[in-house]
Amino acid sequence: MTNSCSTEASILYKLHCLNKQISSKFESCIGMSQSRHDILQQLYQVDEISQTALQKKVNIDSAAVTRHLKQLEAVGMILRRKNPEDNRFTLVCLSDYGRKEIISYQAEKARFVTLMLKDFKEDERQELIDMLTRIQNNVSQV
Repeated sequence: MTNSCSTEASILYKLHCLNKQISSKFESCIGMSQSRHDILQQLYQVDEISQTALQKKVNIDSAAVTRHLKQLEAVGMILRRKNPEDNRFTLVCLSDYGRKEIISYQAEKARFVTLMLKDFKEDERQELIDMLTRIQNNVSQV
């Protein structure tokens, strides 16, 4: 039993370290945090969205979303405006500059993923997806 726990603890530790390493390398590769990239990806999918709906889609607390959006607005990547039908809500969209930038980020992301999985065969990639999905489902039930 001790050996099994040791193996499980090792898996957890390796997943934790891998997550940190991937996040760090990914952020270096595209020049921004995964959270900020997620926000831009969501904005790329729509013409305009309320800040509240965006926050729910990216699953980041509202204060952090506001902070990210203010910084993205300051560098000209997004535009924010009050909803003319209800001033309590803020609408967000990508600027033309932001739209061009997210396209280049997508290319960098594809390059990063290709390098990360370079020695994996297609069946190994699918098996990895299946295993990670099972872990994700198990974790969500804890």
